[in-house]
Amino acid sequence: MIAIIGPTGSGKTEFSIKLSEKIPINVINADSRQIYKYMNIGTAKPTLKQRSKVKHYIVDQVYPNINYSLNNFINDAKTSYENIVSKDLIPIIVGGTGLYIWALLDDWQLPDVPPDQEYRNDLEMKIKNNKPEYLSNLFISAIGHENSKNFDLNNNRRLIRYLEIINEIGPEAFLANKKTEKNNHLIIGIDYCKNTQEQKLGKRIDKMFDQGWINEVENLMQKGYNLSHHSMSGIGYKEIYLYLTKDIDLNKMRELIIKRTLNLVKKQRTWFKKSDERINWIDITKSSNQVELIKNKIIKYRKENESN
Repeated sequence: MIAIIGPTGSGKTEFSIKLSEKIPINVINADSRQIYKYMNIGTAKPTLKQRSKVKHYIVDQVYPNINYSLNNFINDAKTSYENIVSKDLIPIIVGGTGLYIWALLDDWQLPDVPPDQEYRNDLEMKIKNNKPEYLSNLFISAIGHENSKNFDLNNNRRLIRYLEIINEIGPEAFLANKKTEKNNHLIIGIDYCKNTQEQKLGKRIDKMFDQGWINEVENLMQKGYNLSHHSMSGIGYKEIYLYLTKDIDLNKMRELIIKRTLNLVKKQRTWFKKSDERINWIDITKSSNQVELIKNKIIKYRKENESN
């Protein structure tokens, strides 16, 4: 498989659009927030104009009240991949959700453990009665500190699901499903300078406000979506919701969004390490011919795989 990965704001979508002008590609979205309908601005979803140039799969996949699991993504991505290949086009996976990317590329075989409502209720009660870090500490103690570095410890919904699986099959079996790294992929990594990231992301967020992000959240609220829906916990959506319900002011809202975005970028860089030799890192700000270079890499990669 071929993937373009990197942190939020690195220009993955724009790069894939430029790439489509040189080779016949379709995109498989691997951003966990772009799967939701009506959530366009805050997720930096490809625009309708961009999607008219290049077909994007797993975008606008479900309504915001639907819980979309990792297994759902893997199944949808594999189906999309086969669909694209059948049309003699090149599938390119594009996104910044590390969990989605590696689960797909490394072909994780996830256990089909049904929800255990009694266990969840007990866990949620303990979460309410303990400090905020109770859940992440519980998860870390279950799989070990080193193993936990590859998981988003701020995503309570996923941590509850992981613990539910661990409770059923044990930590060894849980981790065994995620340890096989495959090296037969072409992975392009895009990043930017850490020194300027706060300024860069601040401008990006302000542009989203100018594009109507607050109105977008208002429309979601009018449709009946609220903080009980997982989609609304996404960066910015939760903060704007709290601003619109007058729980925080405008400055606090912006401050929290920037803080959460910076934390996300930090987490993304733990998923996509510079030391990972599988990733071909490029700096698109340094050379105008990077698209041409990557096009040639893709052509070479496909020829080598066809001959194998």
